[in-house]
Formats: sequence, structure tokens, C-alpha cells
Amino acid sequence: LIHFIKRALMMSHHRRKRGYDDDEGGGGYRTKKRRTNEHMEIEDRLESLILRVGEKSTSSLESNLEGLASVLEADLSTYKSKILKILVECAMKLPDKCTIYTTLIGLLNTKNYNFGGECVELLVKSTKDALKSFRWSDARFLLRFMSDLVNCHVVSAGSLLQLLDNFVDAALEEGVPQVRRDWFAYTVLSALPWVGRELYEKKESELDRMLGSLEGYIKRRKKIHHNALRVFKSDHPHPQEEYLDCLWQQIKRLRSDMWIEKHIIRPYLAFDSTLSEALQHNLPSLVPPPHHPSTLYPLPTVIFRMFDYTDCPEGPILPGQHSIERWLIEEQLRHILMSNHLERKECAAQLLSYPLKNKIPLEYIIVEVMFGEIFRLPNPLCLEIAYGSILIELCKLQPSTMPQVLAQATELLYERLDGMNKTCFDRLVNWFSYHLSNFQFRWSWDDWEDALTQDPEEPKAKFIREVLLKCLRLSYHQRVVEIVPETFAVFLPDKPSPNFKYAANGQFAGSVEVRASEHLIAAIKRKCTSEEVLALLKQELDPPMAEEDMEDNVCNPVKIEVFTQTLLFLGQKSFSHSFAAIAKFYSVLKSLGNTEEAQICILRSVVDLWKSHQQMLVVLIDKLLKTQIVECAAVANWVFSKEMVPEFSKCYIWEIVHLTIRKMNKHVAKLQKDATEARKAIEYSDSDSSDSEDESRGRRKTKPAERPTEDQVEKLEDKLEAAQADQKNLFLIIFQRFIMILSEHLVRCDTDAVDFKTPWFHWTVGRLHQIFMLHHEQVEKYSTTLETLLFTQDLDPNILDVFHQFVALRM
Repeated sequence: LIHFIKRALMMSHHRRKRGYDDDEGGGGYRTKKRRTNEHMEIEDRLESLILRVGEKSTSSLESNLEGLASVLEADLSTYKSKILKILVECAMKLPDKCTIYTTLIGLLNTKNYNFGGECVELLVKSTKDALKSFRWSDARFLLRFMSDLVNCHVVSAGSLLQLLDNFVDAALEEGVPQVRRDWFAYTVLSALPWVGRELYEKKESELDRMLGSLEGYIKRRKKIHHNALRVFKSDHPHPQEEYLDCLWQQIKRLRSDMWIEKHIIRPYLAFDSTLSEALQHNLPSLVPPPHHPSTLYPLPTVIFRMFDYTDCPEGPILPGQHSIERWLIEEQLRHILMSNHLERKECAAQLLSYPLKNKIPLEYIIVEVMFGEIFRLPNPLCLEIAYGSILIELCKLQPSTMPQVLAQATELLYERLDGMNKTCFDRLVNWFSYHLSNFQFRWSWDDWEDALTQDPEEPKAKFIREVLLKCLRLSYHQRVVEIVPETFAVFLPDKPSPNFKYAANGQFAGSVEVRASEHLIAAIKRKCTSEEVLALLKQELDPPMAEEDMEDNVCNPVKIEVFTQTLLFLGQKSFSHSFAAIAKFYSVLKSLGNTEEAQICILRSVVDLWKSHQQMLVVLIDKLLKTQIVECAAVANWVFSKEMVPEFSKCYIWEIVHLTIRKMNKHVAKLQKDATEARKAIEYSDSDSSDSEDESRGRRKTKPAERPTEDQVEKLEDKLEAAQADQKNLFLIIFQRFIMILSEHLVRCDTDAVDFKTPWFHWTVGRLHQIFMLHHEQVEKYSTTLETLLFTQDLDPNILDVFHQFVALRM
């Protein structure tokens, strides 16, 4: 490919020369167009060549780099800006090939000193831009890239240390959030595996001083957030270390090993004699931008561990948890995952073709990294199903080892369920049921028979029951019955079927309600109107009362229950039938559910009908929320009502709670966007009218089609204000109810002199923690109100700690 590009560049040069002669003959326009096309074609070929360097080839990496450097150097005068742009983009988007591109720049620097200088300037400028626009990953990878340029004799060690010191100063800055300081400390530490040895040899005392400052900061920093982000409560058998603490221990180990690691591929070593002759550049000054209250920094994380070397069979040894190799491998695998997660087959293939796979137990590290991402708190970076689908592809591509490693991981996770975070518990249920559905639901259930003797609320028993309920959603009842041994029948879900309260031959046969239901069914079947239904319900079920006593908003629970159950019973055949029924009689449901009490009656009726079909309940309540037949606050109050106590710890209830909160959050976000855009449109229009006519004409293309009136914008802003008040109210209801039921439990246990740490308590505190975690961006806006009204200092520490851990996430 290099030879092809060389030929193309030479042909381009000859054609350009011939083109000037053609211009004299009058063919200028056509020649100019041809030159432009050729120029773009060569640029595309150069980009392809730069991106592909380092891929599998018949030639060695060193010879490919040498050839590519010659090709690029030959035409720097024409394509320099394009080459610079591509290289900086590669530094940000292909960090796993960092050392390849730094070597390439080193070789170009030996041939063209000015190009090396321009490259360094552009890298610093790009880092500034990344910091200003909050592209934290890009900024971290750029710092690593500039650090590695010291090894290629492009950047001086002294100027890099000055830059690193500036980042350390930002980490030591007082009066700013700890998450900002953590990011700067982590970014400096994460660059040291590449450049530590070079700095140790050339600037040992300065490096030691810098590391001393970082050590002081790491020891002083608060870690209130740590417990909120842990997957397991216990550190046995594997510690759940905070990410900055873990990296610091790994850097300390690297330092004690004289900064020598055996993992990073360093192609520049082959060119050391050439590169060492080049003149070096000093990095331009870069001071991190100051903190602004609106800036969102990356949240802290916990390093997930589930394997050590004793879990891996004979073969390559798993690097220790504090070895820098463990961090480097996990960093690269995570980058492969995030770069390819949208293409599951490609992602699995890339993970399994990891360059150093023969030196490590690759399958074990991949599985650990995958589960670390699934269990990442507050939220995983991808959709949960993305991880599940990639794990399936990994099993297909590596059938001799991957399924066994995954089974081993599942067993280890099952054994540690007692101490597992409740959000992670839900994700494990979702992943395992999905995985089973793709492998004929085969599993050695007998190995888990210890759960048969447990309290149904204990994590292991609950896990099996919830997995089978999720399998039911992905299959059918008889299939689920067949997949488990007969001894596990106690865990089997009920067969999904409607429990219609007003059946003609049911327990209420002959009652007024059953008669009204029969009349209603007949009326619906003859395609009656909504008005006729309301009249029928009034005639059959409204109690006689004086005209002056009649109120439109009086809740009649019997009327609501008869109509809701009858309507949804008629639509029982499928989700679509139920949706059609709700759509047809939307106005009736809206009329009946005109108060929160009435809306809770509708929800009770739905649950009574479909209590054996959790998926139907989730889907129908979602529909009722979307159509605004029931409000979010009604759902929240219903979940915490007395009749829902037996269902309170079941996963589907919390699925409903979270979809309710998300519905509210989406509604507020949409109104926020509309109001902001409308306000900007007015401001744009006002500024446009004050511009000169020429400026106005030049900007007309981007001007909104229609300028909203001030009245329209104010109405939008009023709507937004009302929606934000509803959102705030929803969170207040949920958190207040949590505090009430947990406080009652603690007082009751204290009075009875029994341990309050019951399975119910652990589930309930876990769900409170889950609300904070999954909706942290929205809850954070109201944290001051919550602290003032609900999470006050006199609250029991067992409840208050959950709030303090949440607040510490952004501190």
C-alpha cells in the first residue's frame, strides 16, 4: 500500500505539472476541477494509510513506519495540514496505537523539524480545546500521547514535567469539587506507565517531588462515595477498590520496579539511534481552565474484581491486582469494547484478537471487564443488552473456553449475592435470563439447591425466582416449567392469565357489579360510544343522591374497578388489543380518573386483573402514564400503599417506579429544550434586526422560520416551571415514603429488641440507593431541598448515610 501511495503521489505531481501547461491552452476550469478531485483522492489514501499502520502485515511494523514516514515527508508541503489533523485525531481516537503514532511523528521530526514543532503546538491546542469543551477522555489520551513523545525525542522531558505539574496543581487546588481534582490526578498517573522510565532517568528528583504531591492528595481526599459505588459490600475474597486508590497502588508498584513494564509495545526503540539525534521541542504553556459551577466532571468508579490467579487453570498467569499490566490490559480491552460496542460481532472478534493474548488468561480478563461494565454505577456506559449480546458472540467465537469461563463467573457471582448491590442484582437477573434464552435455557440448576431451604426474601432464592420470571418474558410458561428440576417448582412463576373479578360464574355472581359488567361487555361489543359507556356506568353503579350533593370529582371505586377490569379483560389477547381498548375509551378512563385517588383505583384494578402477569402490568402502567390517564405522583403513592406491601420487594415494582421517574424526566427535558430554543429564537431575532442589512442578509439562511412571540415563550416557560415542580414533588413523595417506612421499621425493631437488618430492610435501603444512583442527574438539582426538608441531621444514620454517599458523588 505504501508503494501504491508513492506511485499515486508521483502521478499526482506529474499531472499537476501537466495541468499548468493545459491552463495556457484554455482548459483551465476542467483541469482545476480534476486537480481538486485528485487532491482529495490522495488525501483519502493518505488517511487510510495512516489509520491502517500497525495492522497485520507481511512487513514488520518498523519497516512500515519507515516507509510511511518517507511517503508523508515527501509531500508535507502539499498535505501538511491534513496530515497534522489526522495524527491528532488518531491520538484521541486510537489510544491503543499511541506508541505507533508517536514513533511516526518522531521519524518525521528527524526529517522536518518545523513539522514536529507544528505537531506539538496542535496537540497542546487540541488538549486546551478538549478541556474547555469537557471532552475528558480526549484530553487524557492527548496528555498520554504528548508524554510518549518524550520517548521519541520530540518533546523535552522538562517541558512535559512542567505540563504535568500544572495538572497536579489543578489536583491540589482548594475550593473546587473533588471530582475535578480526582480527574487531574488520575490523568497524570495514567500517563506515567508510558513515560515514567524516561522521566526517572532524566528528571528523577522532579518526578519524585511530583509523586509526593499526588500521594499527599490521595491520602487526604474523602471517599464517602466509595460505598455507594461498590458492587459488593464485602472485600472478601476480592477487594472493591476505589479507582484512584487502585491506580496509585499500581503506579507505586511500577515505581518500585524501576518504572519497567513489559506490556506496552514501543516501536521507537528500534529507531533510537536515529531519533536521539533530532532536536526536541518544548511544549507551549498549558494551564487548565478554571472550574465553573456548571461543569460536569467524570464520576468516580470502583474497580470490579471477581478473579485472581487461583481461579485460572494452568496456562498464562493472571497479573496481580496492583500490577500496572492489569491496568493496561483492562484499559485497552475497555477501549476496544467502547469503540466497537455497536457492532457486536466485530467487538467480540477484536476482543479475542487482543495482541498479547498468549501472555495472559484473556477470556478471564474479558469476562471480568464485561461484568465490571455491566455493574458500573451509577449507570453503565452502554445499553445493558449490548454487553449481553457481545458475551453471546464471544461464546460463539470461542466455544471451547468462553462458555466455561462465563459459567464459572456466574457461579462466583451467585455465591456472592448476599452482599451484592441491589442495582447490580437487577442487572445480573436481566443478563442471566437473556443469556439463558440464547442457549436453550440450559443450566445446572441442581448446583443451586441451597436456595430451596432459604427464606424467599433471601438474595439467592429471590435471584432464581426473578430469573425465571424474566425467562417467562422471553419464552412461554410451559417452557419455563420444563427448564428447571421438579424440586425447583417452588420458584416457578404462576401461569399468566387474567383474574377477572366480575366473571358471570365467579365469586360475585349475581351482584350488581357483575350485572353492570355484563351490560358493559354487551355495549362494547356492539361498538357503543364513550358517552354511552359513561351513561351506562352512571345508571348501573352510581348511588342515588340529591342533585346538590353531586360533584364531578367524587371518586367511585366500584365504577372505576368494574370499567377498568372489564375493558382490559376484553383486551386480554395481546398488548395491542389492550392498547386499542385504552385508546378507544380514553375519554372514559380520563373522566373516571380525574383525581389522584381515582387514578390509584385504576392502578389497583389493573393489578388485581393481571397480578400473575408482571410484564403485562409493566406495559399497561407504562401506557397509562404515556396517555396521562394516571399521573406519576399517583404511581409513586400507589407503590408505597398498604395493599402493595406483599409486592414491594419484587423487581417488577421497581421497574415500574423507574419507568415512571424516567417518564417525568423526559417530559421536563423536552420542555426545557423547547423553552430554551424559543428564547434563543427571540434573542436571535432581536440581535438580527439590529444588524446591518448586509449582515442580516448573510445570516438569513440560519434564521428560524418563524419567530415565536414573547407570550408563546412565557407560556412555554410556565409549562416548564410547572413540570419541574411536578418532578420535584415526585422525588419528594418517593423519598418521604422511603424515610417513613424505614423509620417505622427501625423503631419497631428497637422496641421489640430484634436486629433491624432483615432481608426486607436490605432490599428497601437498596432500592432507596438505586433511586439516587439511576436518577442522580435529576435528583442532584433538588439535593438542597431534600437536605432541608427530608434528610435532616436528626434522621437515623442508616438512612442518612445513603443520602450523604449520593451527595459525595459530585463533591
